[in-house]
Amino acid sequence: MKITNQLTDDALLKELGGRLARIRVEQNLTQARLAERAGLSKRTVERLEKGVVAGQLAGFVRVCRILGLMDRFEAFLPEPVPSPVLQLKLRGKQRRRAYTNQKTEGKAPAKKWQWADEA
Repeated sequence: MKITNQLTDDALLKELGGRLARIRVEQNLTQARLAERAGLSKRTVERLEKGVVAGQLAGFVRVCRILGLMDRFEAFLPEPVPSPVLQLKLRGKQRRRAYTNQKTEGKAPAKKWQWADEA
């Protein structure tokens, strides 16, 4: 959806949140991992992606609307486009989740096992 001045504040925040979510998934980050890296709670990331955010951001949107800066949101946070390879792989389906290898994420590499007398 193109961001225009005709969008309501709620619709704009939902669109921006959806774009954040799609970009996060394209970068293969879970909400929990993104929250950890950004120093936020997972719940805060969930709320941002749903467009349910604090009044300060809604006030910021209103000020941008009055100043005629709504078209700049497109440049600031463009709608993500999947890579051509991913487009072929998905064939019209939208990716909805980030996947991690839970066996190795956050763990140190395992040491090679050896007998006690070999050490």
